[in-house]
Amino acid sequence: MIEEVKKKVKELLESGQIKGFLGLHQQNGHIGPHLFTDGNDLGNMVLGDLKRPGDTRYPLNKFLIHLARKYSQDTFGVLVRGCDQRGLKALYVWNQLNPDKVIAVGIACPPELAGACECLQPYPDEFVAGEKNDGVTSIEVSKIDALDLSGRFKFWLEEFSKCIKCYGCRDICPMCFCKECSIEEDKLVNTGEIPPEIPIFHLTRAVHMVGRCIDCGLCSEACPADIPLRTLYKKVADIIDQEFSHRPGYTMEKSPLNMLGPFVE
Repeated sequence: MIEEVKKKVKELLESGQIKGFLGLHQQNGHIGPHLFTDGNDLGNMVLGDLKRPGDTRYPLNKFLIHLARKYSQDTFGVLVRGCDQRGLKALYVWNQLNPDKVIAVGIACPPELAGACECLQPYPDEFVAGEKNDGVTSIEVSKIDALDLSGRFKFWLEEFSKCIKCYGCRDICPMCFCKECSIEEDKLVNTGEIPPEIPIFHLTRAVHMVGRCIDCGLCSEACPADIPLRTLYKKVADIIDQEFSHRPGYTMEKSPLNMLGPFVE
């Protein structure tokens, strides 16, 4: 699988189609993001652990935004899975990246990873390695939906009470690109109070991410308190899909909840 990716990246670099390729490499026993600029220097390139989520997943699209802002005239390649491609599409719609300046090199996730992530589409539209596997409907959302209203309320209050306000969920999110963050406002989340006196932090962020969350699951992986944030966002996404037939990243359409200009009755 890795050889197909290396071959594609080498072609892109040597042909001059991209200035650099944002992917993963292994050095001194650790895997991390890396910008490859030489087609002959791909020996340490890796794809991470494709059988389980965690340790080797990074928000490459978030790094790509920073590269694009600094080198706006250059074209870059980036490694994408299904969730990463959804992120790219959403970032194009939100004008955070120029699709003419990005070349995606896709890989399809194996069933093990698709199942662990409960991913509806564990593959990008086009990929150079891997095989297309069926999506997985969320079991965790179904479990919580089976509770009555008081049960659901109690469940989420208990989960939110674990929050230590580290902002890890926000910082790792590839779709968090605001220059100023509303959830840092003292009016919403009082500084220095752990845990938050009310679950306004995660509820505010969940609403804020409507139309942007692409279900990558990095927030849950980054949370030191193991709050099932992905389950929360999946539920919000299900509601938006049911009401408006829209899921971010599956099309190049903006969220129906986004409005341009003032609201007029």
